[in-house]
Amino acid sequence: MKNTVLAKRYAKALFAVGKEEGSLEELSRNLAEVAAAIATTPELIDALVNPVYPVEVREKVMDYVIKSMKASQVMANFLNLLVQKKRANVLADIAEVFQVMVDDDNNICRGKVVSATELSSSLNDKVKAMLEKITGRQVILKNEVDPSIIGGLIAKVGDLVLDGSIKTQLTGLKESIKGSE
Repeated sequence: MKNTVLAKRYAKALFAVGKEEGSLEELSRNLAEVAAAIATTPELIDALVNPVYPVEVREKVMDYVIKSMKASQVMANFLNLLVQKKRANVLADIAEVFQVMVDDDNNICRGKVVSATELSSSLNDKVKAMLEKITGRQVILKNEVDPSIIGGLIAKVGDLVLDGSIKTQLTGLKESIKGSE
């Protein structure tokens, strides 16, 4: 995130409006969809960010995006404000910060579990339950397969990292053998 301070300001303002109106989930979904659509379409990024295009053209492009994504009126106003203030380049960062704020408000934290092979659903549920017990929050996990860890798991939730991988254990054993020589 390059524009963290700026993204936080805009996300905080949108969060306040969404909280007041009780539409945080809808705004979160709208913002994520719009940010993803724009991020995956280089032409849209160019049309919204390139200073060669006048603001009026950028507004028309954003209006098209808003209509095609069926965004709420609050989201439409927010996105148009970004275009008018020439801040459309910060949209992805705002979406990321906003999602974290909504998750915090809902007592949710997102994390990732890395394993050497695909986890069974029962093992995934056990890891999730353990992380929920440790964090005291509802955990949403993303699974990732990385054969280089050899075996075991690496669980990351926020600042918490639990590394029970064979690779890390072997590295530690190697270091202790080198140290005792």
